[in-house]
Amino acid sequence: MISSANRQGRWKFRYALRKQTVEPVFGIVKSVLGFRQFSLRGLDQVRGEWNLVCLAWNLKRMAGLRPKFG
Repeated sequence: MISSANRQGRWKFRYALRKQTVEPVFGIVKSVLGFRQFSLRGLDQVRGEWNLVCLAWNLKRMAGLRPKFG
């Protein structure tokens, strides 16, 4: 049987990992890109809208990472 302390320790590790990997992206999408809610209805349309948001985020990242010439 798994002890309560061991279970809680694994939960804390997973939550800490989530804060490192996933949460910052959603925060940046909300604050920098200004995306707070979907404009369209229906799962297929929402997926398309989310793909556009992700594309915009990735293009923004790529533009910031490219070497500067000049």
